[in-house]
Amino acid sequence: MSQEPISSEITSDDKLWAMLSYLIPIIAVVVLFMEDKKARPYIKFSAVQSIVATVVLTIISTITLGCGSILFIVMLWWAYQAYQGQDVKIPMISDFIRNQGWA
Repeated sequence: MSQEPISSEITSDDKLWAMLSYLIPIIAVVVLFMEDKKARPYIKFSAVQSIVATVVLTIISTITLGCGSILFIVMLWWAYQAYQGQDVKIPMISDFIRNQGWA
């Protein structure tokens, strides 16, 4: 995981919205409908990554009959990293999102 900020242009507002996207995934969906937030690369990437991660973790939790739900605790760590302005790197998901051009 990279501990360096993505860009020096990240504002405290960007960090807050990115953190909230990881903590409350429905906010990530709302962010993608807000034009001013969607235009900010850090917020948009965090929102899209949060949605994809939530879907993946939900599928894993369902397949493992709920035992995988412990993985949702990692969302707290990702939220903390986002609030620090760090590049949240989720294995396979981050690269998938970038390759698809979603963010």
